[in-house]
Amino acid sequence: MFDFDMLGLAPELQRAVKEAGFTEPTPIQNQAIPPALEGRDVMGLAQTGTGKTLAFGLPLIDHLLAEPGKPDPKTAKALILAPTRELVNQIADSLRTLTNGTKLRVATVVGGQSINRQITFLARGTDILVATPGRLIDLMDRRAVSLAEVRHLVLDEADQMLDLGFIHALRRIAPHLGTPRQTMLFSATMPKQMEEISRTYLTDPLRIQVSPPGKAADKITQSVHFLPKADKPAKLREILSRDMDALTLVFSRTKHGAEKLMKGLVADGFNAASIHGNKSQGQRDRAIKAFREGTINVLVATDVAARGIDIPGVAYVINYDLPDVPDNYVHRIGRTARAGREGEAIAFCAPDESDLLRQIQKVMKMEVPVASGKSTLDDYSEASRPSRGSRGGPRRRGGGGGAGGQGKGGKPSFKSHEGGGQGAKRPRRRRRAA
Repeated sequence: MFDFDMLGLAPELQRAVKEAGFTEPTPIQNQAIPPALEGRDVMGLAQTGTGKTLAFGLPLIDHLLAEPGKPDPKTAKALILAPTRELVNQIADSLRTLTNGTKLRVATVVGGQSINRQITFLARGTDILVATPGRLIDLMDRRAVSLAEVRHLVLDEADQMLDLGFIHALRRIAPHLGTPRQTMLFSATMPKQMEEISRTYLTDPLRIQVSPPGKAADKITQSVHFLPKADKPAKLREILSRDMDALTLVFSRTKHGAEKLMKGLVADGFNAASIHGNKSQGQRDRAIKAFREGTINVLVATDVAARGIDIPGVAYVINYDLPDVPDNYVHRIGRTARAGREGEAIAFCAPDESDLLRQIQKVMKMEVPVASGKSTLDDYSEASRPSRGSRGGPRRRGGGGGAGGQGKGGKPSFKSHEGGGQGAKRPRRRRRAA
């Protein structure tokens, strides 16, 4: 275990780390930063909320500070790819905290924003470019950016980046990158097929795994309510009413469902907003800002937020609908219990979602304790039921681990955002975009 002041970082970077209040590294930082500083390719696996952004951001910035000269027009020295707009913005905000007062420039390119403004900014060149693949390809097609000078590549949430939805974009981007280069992949889950594909992008990588893939953070208390679909709205309102001041993130499977649910909550007097793929980037940014600052305390979202929200004050995550992809459950509930805090994850399971829950439990290698209702899982064990006093919903919190008063303050944190699930009796679902 090292302290950050033992790494021999550039003086301005060491100063920024101290000002941000970081002294002891998390396990993923402890194992990934030293070899990354040496220039090794790194494949890092760690639970959500354990500091992966700092694990790749610190060595990346240190390398760039040591390089002479400014970036040429329309070029970048380092490229970070992430699957969602929210995650791109979150990463960039964290890196800007560390690069403040240095020569380095951080730029973002995401869909939903003015491409002409992004073209203008990139015309000056940038040291670090954080991007979603689709918008980056648009800019490449317009010859607004050249990646030939990129010597550092980071894929954040690498499992989703290398999933079929992004692999074609990566195959278009990769040939344009400079060589030789350092490549770092970080994720909370690592499916076997993704690991095989990742070998294309890394050279003699050091694999670092600080927790089993699919394992949720230890400080997350999980529970599930078995109930008919028609009873979900009432159960949600019951749970929300027990801790009205807590920051609560509610996940819906579809865009339409998220919007309808949010409007119903607002009509019933709850302070709620929503984010999903039908919202403009400005609307999504404003909703997350209000949630971070505590102006609203219930945020209804699709999986667009499963990997893109890093707000330490989130006390509860409610899976109103279970995700079609089991790994997404791990990412969803990882929005709570961040930065060492405690959190609670509550799931609703309707009869037609039983197979989804079964697959989630298989991925996590654990049974989710039952809070209410009768399980419809074939392999359900009575031993998984909590004691009588723990049924019926989330416990109220107090003290440092509670929800009250933790939703405010927008300081960036470095503690870091649909398919299968079919059973024999369950028809195939069509993939829905977040």
